[in-house]
Amino acid sequence: MIYETIIFDVKDHVAYITLNRPDAANGVNMALGKDLMHAAICCDEDPEIRAVLLTGAGKMFSAGGDLKYFIDLGDELSSALKEVTVYCHAANSRFMRMNAPLITAVNGPAAGMGMSFALCGDMIIAAESAMFMAAYTAAGLSPDGGMTYLLPRKIGLARTKELILTNRRLTAREALEWGLVNKVVPDDELMKEAEALVKRLANGPTLSFGSVKRLLNETFSETLESQMEHEARGLVDMTKTKDAKEGIAAFIERRRPDFTGS
Repeated sequence: MIYETIIFDVKDHVAYITLNRPDAANGVNMALGKDLMHAAICCDEDPEIRAVLLTGAGKMFSAGGDLKYFIDLGDELSSALKEVTVYCHAANSRFMRMNAPLITAVNGPAAGMGMSFALCGDMIIAAESAMFMAAYTAAGLSPDGGMTYLLPRKIGLARTKELILTNRRLTAREALEWGLVNKVVPDDELMKEAEALVKRLANGPTLSFGSVKRLLNETFSETLESQMEHEARGLVDMTKTKDAKEGIAAFIERRRPDFTGS
């Protein structure tokens, strides 16, 4: 597929996705929403993709919605927003539910929907120059992209309200202290760190990773007993995979497992 607003490349079982509208701060328009949705579907459907790395081109990760683009739509703004959120929400849902782990490498400011994209990462690595800002209420809007689902689960309700209601700019170091990101590195080391992690995950037990993601996505809406039932069923399902057989054999034989993601 030919993409207009992102760069999509697959190498050694890793899908590399770069938001590529640097002249518009990697802002979200209709084309970017569609492109990212199709890329997420590809990552979800292709068993050869075993880990995904998402980042932005230039100095911004993403400023979120391209307000100039949307304002230029005039009376069509409402219908356009309903359409573009379908694409962006589908992308985020696929990223969160696919077997392959998603690493977001936040190379600069992430605001609005751009922040939601970053939050979808199973692990988030931020450059020192990264900054997180909800941004919505500054423009008289309200959040999308799953922000109101993801943020409270990561940093709690009180801090979520603070970020969204005050539009406070959270630095990368503050984000690390709050538990919003996993690691902060110098700007020039971001991609090296992110690639090392994503390549390691791409050699792991992909179906097992997917089971872990599903269990954790559901944990806050389940009772203890129902969650343990999901765990039991997930564990049994994993014993039927080739990777589980390989992992168990490697443990017994005291060698490194050779996982194939199957």
